[in-house]
Amino acid sequence: MRRSRLRAPADWKVAYYHCVSRVVDRRFVLEQAEKRRFLELMRMYERFCQVRVVTFCLMSNHFHLLVEVPQRPSLMPSEAWLLGHIRDCFGEKTAWRVEEQVRQYRQTGADLAAQQVIAGWFSRMWDVSQFMKTLKQRFTQWFNKHHERRGTLWEDRFRSTMVEGGPAALGMVAAYIDLNPVRAGLVDDPKDYPWSGYGAAIAGADAARSGLATVSNCLARRELSKGEVLSHYRRMLYVAGDAGDLITQQIRRDAGRAKAGIDREAVNRVKAQSGELTVREVLRCRVRYFTAGAAVGSREFVNAVFDSDRDRFGGTRIEGARAMKGADFLGLCSLRDLQKCVITPPSPPEADAASAPSV
Repeated sequence: MRRSRLRAPADWKVAYYHCVSRVVDRRFVLEQAEKRRFLELMRMYERFCQVRVVTFCLMSNHFHLLVEVPQRPSLMPSEAWLLGHIRDCFGEKTAWRVEEQVRQYRQTGADLAAQQVIAGWFSRMWDVSQFMKTLKQRFTQWFNKHHERRGTLWEDRFRSTMVEGGPAALGMVAAYIDLNPVRAGLVDDPKDYPWSGYGAAIAGADAARSGLATVSNCLARRELSKGEVLSHYRRMLYVAGDAGDLITQQIRRDAGRAKAGIDREAVNRVKAQSGELTVREVLRCRVRYFTAGAAVGSREFVNAVFDSDRDRFGGTRIEGARAMKGADFLGLCSLRDLQKCVITPPSPPEADAASAPSV
């Protein structure tokens, strides 16, 4: 039997997940029309499921989402609120259908069945698995109808890694996602890729800008103005330069690594294999910790995740946190101790965007 997904403890106010899913056989089938429809569905179910997509990147054969999931309320909203929420998200027809179904159950005395209908809708909210499941299913239905095909579209169930909501982990994973098209050789500047959170925000999408504000406000430790959000995020995205950069200093102080500044040479120049990559360099590489590490953050954060689900791990394991190896990760740890292919240098740019590597 497949094990349940690692989740944040129920008493956490908010949790962050880096979610990745790939097309079956990793075929390059997501063109502009498909990406446009995916984003429409993503925003629709983001709103309904009461989660927030902090940033995202849609490639030709896979996607990345950084999802913020608030704590499920201890007291559910009213039935009237739910029907209004369904109406706002899916329209009058869907809301009427749910309301009529509940009414008919109650007319026949089947109050339990009516409550189960209401509970079923609430179960899809404040839950990363339900959000991802619904999004992928609905997109597959549209894709199959649009292309006159049948069967599964996705390679497997989505992979998720829990991410600490502090500046070091949240900022690094968000930048890793938005730099995906740069690693694939599709663009030189992440602002030029419209199917990412940063590219969409630059193009004026309010929802994308709002998501990036979560990261920028965390880095700045204050509420930034709309005009400040993207400039702060861009500086973080490039892990701008030297020890005089305030954002870089803050990230390194939070991670306990307030030493010399970051190398300003070409961002994807890799040091000798025996040395460490800088933050700027490592974000231009494929980093398996961000997709297969189970949980990423400070030692305290990873150990808290470990302690919350202790039975999942062997009895001889005392501590959950494992130092992330192979680069200067600002002291971050992961729950899984990966051994092979932890960091893969970026591939050279491809002449054909459709043949770009999966990152």
